[in-house]
Parts: sequence; C-alpha cells; structure tokens
Amino acid sequence: MKILVGLKRVVDYTVRVQVKPDGSGVAIDGVKMSVNPFDEIALEEALRLREAGKATEVVVVSIGPQLAMQQIDSGLAMGANRGILVKTEQPIQPLTAARVFQKLVEKEQPGLVLLGKQAIDDDANQTAQMLAALLDRPQATFASKVEVDGNVARVTREVDVGLETLEVDLPAVVSVDLRLNTPRFIKLPDIMKAKSKPRETLELASLGVESGDHLVTTHYAPPPKRQKGVVVKDVPELIGALKAKGLL
Repeated sequence: MKILVGLKRVVDYTVRVQVKPDGSGVAIDGVKMSVNPFDEIALEEALRLREAGKATEVVVVSIGPQLAMQQIDSGLAMGANRGILVKTEQPIQPLTAARVFQKLVEKEQPGLVLLGKQAIDDDANQTAQMLAALLDRPQATFASKVEVDGNVARVTREVDVGLETLEVDLPAVVSVDLRLNTPRFIKLPDIMKAKSKPRETLELASLGVESGDHLVTTHYAPPPKRQKGVVVKDVPELIGALKAKGLL
C-alpha cells in the first residue's frame, strides 16, 4: 500500500508572528519556516505503518513556492520515499488544496491519505474533509490512533465526549490529531540520505486545477493588547472593581 502525506509550509510554531505595518499580511521575510506540526505527526504515522509492514511507500506532497522544497526535504529526511512539490506562488485555500490532492490521488492511487487535521496558520480544518468528498471515499478525522488490518483502517478519534472508534474501508482519507504520536528527530545521516531520494516538481496549472478561491483577506491586524492587571486586597474590593467596569 502507498500512503500520501501532505506537508504544508508554515511559520515555525516557536516564532512570534508579526503583522506587516500596512496590514497586508504576516511578515515572513527572514522568519523560520517549518512543516506544519500536525503534518509532521501524519508523516510519522505513515512511516510507522510502513515499518510495521502495512505500507510499502510513503510519498510527501507540498503545495507552494519553490521554497516549499525545504519541507519536502525535511519529509524525505524523516524517512519518506519520495516527494512531490506542486508549485504555485499564490496562497492556496483549502478547497483548491483538496482539488490538487484529488488529482494526485488519481495519479498515485494511494491506499491511504494522511493529513494534519489543520494548519497552524489558518486553522481551517477543511482540506481532509473536502478531499474525501471530492474522491467519494471514507474519511476519519482527528485520529489519535490508527491501526491498519488488510483493507480496513481502525481509527480512534477524539470527540467532545471522549473517544470514538471507527472502521473505514481503504482507500480512505484520515486527518490526525496531536496525541497520535511524537515525530522522530531528524539526524544528520538521514539528511544526507535524503539528498539522493527522488523529487518531482509540478506546476499547479499542469494538474488542470484552477484556483477557485472566493475568499479575499482584505486586512490583517494583531490582537488588542491586554490591559494591565490590578491587584486587589480582598473580595469586597474585587466586587467593587468588577462593578466599576460594568461586569457585575
């Protein structure tokens, strides 16, 4: 079985995001960029399934500018067999990303598509669900455990009231949650080995996918600064302060 894994290029989670002075977007010049953390977890799970003999090949895919090849390289260094970069300079919204993955699934015929449940830049949590609908394939979201037995995947997922276990027939689409696993560290020998692994670059237009993005972001703004806290001596003073602010 082949597993297809999406890797999105995002601002590293350790970086404090800054909005451009003109409000036109987020400042990324000179900022550390990394693989979306949820996508790293998806790749780790794919590698574990391959190591357990449940899969034979892991293919990583990224959609973005040429610089996104860095994230492909990271995926290959983690252990993926090969990488595909779908090149575009335009920001990609979830539906367009799902259409790109649909074309790649039709080409690659994977038994399982593993995606992070959301990206930490837009927090959309939509691509996996849209992809499953476009492919008319079973889906399971927010996976905290994945077991593959033949042509069936048993997925434990986190819901508001606890855990839910689903069985889906393969091929299927699964999105993963944080508690599924801890991604492995990339070692220097793995980085060197990754340089010889196959990479493919495709233009977005070559897949026959046109950006159907209808949402336009007109302005970015940082969150308002929090007001300085006030120390009160006792409960009556606290109540008085809350009443003065109209909160009681």
